[in-house]
Amino acid sequence: TAAARLRRLNEKDQIIIFEKDEHISFANCGLPYYIGGLITDRERLLAETPETFKENHNIDVRIFSEVIAIDTKHKTVTIREVKTGRTYDETYDKLLLSPGATPIWLQVPGLEKAHNVFSMRNLVDTDKLFNFINEQNVKNAVVIGGGFIGIELAENLVERGIKSTIVDLADQILPPLDFEMAKMAQNEMETNGVKIYLKDSLAEVKDEGKTVILKSGITLKTDLIIMAVGVRPESRLAIAGGLKVGPKGHIVTNDHLQTIDAKSGEVIPDVYAVGDAIEVKDFIDGTPTAVPLAWLANRQGRLVADHMNGWDVKFNGSLGTSIVKVFSLTAASTGNNQKTLDKKKVDYRSVVITRSNHAGYYPGASDIVIKLLFSPESGKILGAQAVGKDGTDKRIDVIATAIRGGLTIFDLPDIELAYAPPFGSSKDPVNIAGYVGGNMMKKEFGVVNQQELDEFRKKKVIIIDSRTPLEFSIGHIDGAINIPYYGIRKNLDKLPKEKDAPIIVYCNVGHTAYLFIKVLVNNGYTNVSNLLGGYKIYKALHQKNLVEELHNPEHRRLDGDEPQIINTDYRDDEIKIFIDACGLQCPGPIMQTYKAVEKLKVGEVVKIIATDSGYFNDVEKWCETTGNTLLKKEATKEGYVAIIRKGSNKTANKSVENENTTIVLFSGEMDKAMAAMIIGQGSRSMGKNVTIFCTFWGLNLLRKERKVKLKKTFIEKMFGAMMPRGAKKMPISKMNFGGMGAKMMKSVMKKKNVDSLDTLIVQAKAAGVKFIACTMSMDVMGIQKEELIEGIEYAGVATYLAESEKAGVTLFI
Repeated sequence: TAAARLRRLNEKDQIIIFEKDEHISFANCGLPYYIGGLITDRERLLAETPETFKENHNIDVRIFSEVIAIDTKHKTVTIREVKTGRTYDETYDKLLLSPGATPIWLQVPGLEKAHNVFSMRNLVDTDKLFNFINEQNVKNAVVIGGGFIGIELAENLVERGIKSTIVDLADQILPPLDFEMAKMAQNEMETNGVKIYLKDSLAEVKDEGKTVILKSGITLKTDLIIMAVGVRPESRLAIAGGLKVGPKGHIVTNDHLQTIDAKSGEVIPDVYAVGDAIEVKDFIDGTPTAVPLAWLANRQGRLVADHMNGWDVKFNGSLGTSIVKVFSLTAASTGNNQKTLDKKKVDYRSVVITRSNHAGYYPGASDIVIKLLFSPESGKILGAQAVGKDGTDKRIDVIATAIRGGLTIFDLPDIELAYAPPFGSSKDPVNIAGYVGGNMMKKEFGVVNQQELDEFRKKKVIIIDSRTPLEFSIGHIDGAINIPYYGIRKNLDKLPKEKDAPIIVYCNVGHTAYLFIKVLVNNGYTNVSNLLGGYKIYKALHQKNLVEELHNPEHRRLDGDEPQIINTDYRDDEIKIFIDACGLQCPGPIMQTYKAVEKLKVGEVVKIIATDSGYFNDVEKWCETTGNTLLKKEATKEGYVAIIRKGSNKTANKSVENENTTIVLFSGEMDKAMAAMIIGQGSRSMGKNVTIFCTFWGLNLLRKERKVKLKKTFIEKMFGAMMPRGAKKMPISKMNFGGMGAKMMKSVMKKKNVDSLDTLIVQAKAAGVKFIACTMSMDVMGIQKEELIEGIEYAGVATYLAESEKAGVTLFI
C-alpha cells in the first residue's frame, strides 16, 4: 500500500521492497475461507505478484530478501538473501518498517515430535495446512485459541466436515467482546457442533500429535493441531537497530508514525513503522494500545507515504473496529469494552438492546443485540458491540463513525439513517440504543447488569417476569413471579405495599419491562430497575456449554419408564408441512409450530424456520412438554431450523388428570381480553383444551363490528349503543383517555410486531380454542345471536361448570 502510494505521488523516486518470503501482497484475511473451501481459487488470494507489481508500478521488488540490520546513523540496511546466504547493504533516504507479527507457539512437552501442528501467518503456512488436510484425511482438529483466527478456522474446518474443538485459557472467546456478548457467539459455535474448553490450556502432546492433554487433565484425540493463541510483534530488527519499543515489544511511533530512538527518546525523522508491529494510540482516551488489524495497516501505509512527500498528516489513533463471522451470526465491536474500561478505572454506563435488523413484517427479519458503553457525566460514547445477522456490521460502523465525529449518547436518536422495510426500521437499533441511554442519563429508571443479578437475588429483591404465561412456562429466571404487562394494572395488589421496595423487572429484551416499569413509577414505586438485555441475554449466559453436557450427561426419564429414545431418522420427502416463521417474535414461532403439528397425523413430519434465536432452545422444551419428537435442529444463515415428528403422547414429562383450561372473561376491556387470548393460545399450544366463557361485558369481544338491524326494546337498544361493538372498539382498563390510550397501545403493539386483539381471536379460533357466549348475560343485556361473530357456541352456567370440572386451570378475568 505504501509503495504504490509513493509511486502515485512521485514517478521519479527509487522505491525498493524487501520481503523475506515469496509473496508481497495477499489477502491474509481470506486465508481461513480458502481452508474451508468457500474461496476455491487460490490465485484470487494474490492481490499482486512481485512480477505484476514491478511491472505496474516500476518498483524494485526483492523477494526472499531478509533485512537483518538497520543503521539509522548512516542510513543503511543490511540484507541477507534467503536462498544463497549472501549479505549486502543498501542506503536509504526514507525507511518504512512493516515486519508484522508472528504467531505465538506454546512450548509444551511432546510438541517437537508432532508433525500435525500448524499456524497460519501467510500463504506458505496456508498451503502447508491445506495440503495436510487433503492428504491426511483429517477428521478431527484441535484449535488452540479462541480469538478471530481461531474462531474463523474452527468454523471453516467444520464447513469441510472436520469436527473441531477450541481450547482457550480465558473464560470467553473473542476478547474484543464483553462476556455476555461473547457467550452468544460461543453458543452459536456450539450449536454448530464446535466443542469449546474455556479456562483451560494445552499441557502436553503425545502420540506424535494424535493426543492432546489439557491442563485440566482432559484428553482429546485429534488428527490436527492449530496454534491460534495470538501474535507477538516482530520487532527484533527494530530493537537491534536502537528503536524504542513498548512494554509488550511493539515499536513506538509518534503521530506521524515516525520511530523513536531508544536512548535519546528523540524522533528518528526518516524511519517510519506501520502495521501489526507498532504501538498505536487509543482514539477514546489516547492511551497506548496495539491493534493488529489489516485495514489499519493499510491506512497507516498510505499516511506514511503522504508524510514522506511532505503532507502534514497525522495518525489520530484507532478505535479497533473489528468484525468476525460466526457461522450464521456476525460479531462486531468498536472502541473500548467493559473489561478495558474497568482496567483503566473509567466510570461508565452500559445499554443492552435487542431490535430487528429491519421491519419485522418484512420477510427475513432477525434480531441484533447491541451493547453501548458511555460516560455517565457527558454521554460520550466509549465503545459498542453487536451480535446478530444481516445489518450488524452497519450498526457498528454507524456507531464507530459517531465516535469519530464526537457525537454523544444524546445524538444517536437524531442520526437519520436510510429506511425501507427490507433494510431497516423507522427507529433503527442505533436510534433505540440512544433513546435507552438517554433515559438512563435522565434517571427515568434504574438498571441492573446481568452480572449483578445474583448479588441482588441474595438480597431478596422481587423479580418480576412481565412476559406472557406461555413465554414464562418455556423458561424464566428462578424465583421470578409472572405478572404479564397487559395485566399489570389489575395486579398491583400483588406488589409490596412499600413503595420503596426493590423490584427488578424483565421481559425478553427489555422494552415490555420498560413499559411495565413506567406503570409502576406512575403508581408511586421508587426503586424499580430494568434487567439489561432481558431474558434473552440471561438465557444465553446460562446456556450450558456443550463440553459440560458431554462430561456431565443428564438423562431425562419418563416417570416409571425407560429413557426415551429419539429416532432422528427421516427423509426429506417425509416433510408434509413447511412453516416460515421468520420475523415473528416469541411466542409467534412456537404458536406456528403448534398449529402445524395439529394438522399432522401421528408420525408425520413438519419443518419450521425462524429467526428468533430463542426458538432454537424453546422448540426442544416444547417438544418435551407436548410429546412430539425433535428430529433435528440447526442454525443456518437463513435462520433456526427445527424438524419435528408428531407424537402420540400429549405430555412427555408428566401426566395431568385435568388437562383443560377454562377462562371466564367478564371484562369488556381490550388489555384484559388480550391477556385471555394470549393465555388461551399458550395453553392450547401446550396441548390443552381451552374454553373461553364470555359473560356480561366480556360479550363485547364477540360482537360484530357492523350494526345489525334487529327488533329490540328501548333498554336493549340503550345497552347496544353504549357498549363497544367488537374487539376493535374496546377501551383499555387504565388511561383510556376517550379512546386515545387504546390507540396508543395499538400503535406500540404494531411497532413491536404484536398481533391485534381481533387477530388474536382469529388465531385462537383457528388453534381450536372454544368460545362460549353466556346466554343468560345475552338475555339480560339484550344481545342476540345475529350480533355475534360466527364459529362460537352458546351455553349457560351449567356448561361452564362442566368444563371447569375437566380443567386443570380456571381463570376469572
